[in-house]
Amino acid sequence: MLRGGMADEDSRDALRRIARERGASLAKLSRFIGRNDAYLQQFVTRGSPVRLDEEDRRKLATYLDVDEEVLGGPPSDIPRPEDMVLVRRLNIEAAAGRGRMVEDEFAVGKFRFERHWLRQLSPAGPDELSIITFVGDSMAPTINDGDDGLVDHSSAGRRVRDGIYVLRRDESLMVKRLAMAPRAGTVTIVSDNPAYPTWSDVPVSEIDVLGRVIWASRKFG
Repeated sequence: MLRGGMADEDSRDALRRIARERGASLAKLSRFIGRNDAYLQQFVTRGSPVRLDEEDRRKLATYLDVDEEVLGGPPSDIPRPEDMVLVRRLNIEAAAGRGRMVEDEFAVGKFRFERHWLRQLSPAGPDELSIITFVGDSMAPTINDGDDGLVDHSSAGRRVRDGIYVLRRDESLMVKRLAMAPRAGTVTIVSDNPAYPTWSDVPVSEIDVLGRVIWASRKFG
């Protein structure tokens, strides 16, 4: 379905173009909405009426398979089912603390997100993303105990640069901030909570980066 915000003038141009693409004459569309044959022709060429009647616009949008916003309607704030994607929730917990052993992982559910919103966070597909839970307070106040996070496991998401990552080190799974160190091939592993240690000049080969944390939800109470 075609979507997009347009001014009134653009909505008239859009209707003319979409009708042509669908192979439907303006006269035919006018009859479809119960108007005289010249009604939509006058709308697109003379601007009369200035706006389509709400019911006329709804019928045309449904028939032409476009969003009402394209025909001059208000933006829709409610995502449609086809605009949503599912992201798996994994059973693993990444420690914002001393680290936790993880033997295996499997999906225990799925979260539904708006496709466009996800694309603003990462170009990764939904099958390259996951939701996991963080435990511990070593990354506080950035990430607190019990917060959930969205992790990008794509090749770009696993590429080490400055940011917060889920990683394995010495067989323990943890969430930490990585900062590129001056010495080539090394990183600094940072705990945002100063009560916890920071490791400097760690060879990248000693860590297994599972993905970049691109969003986190905050737990209250």
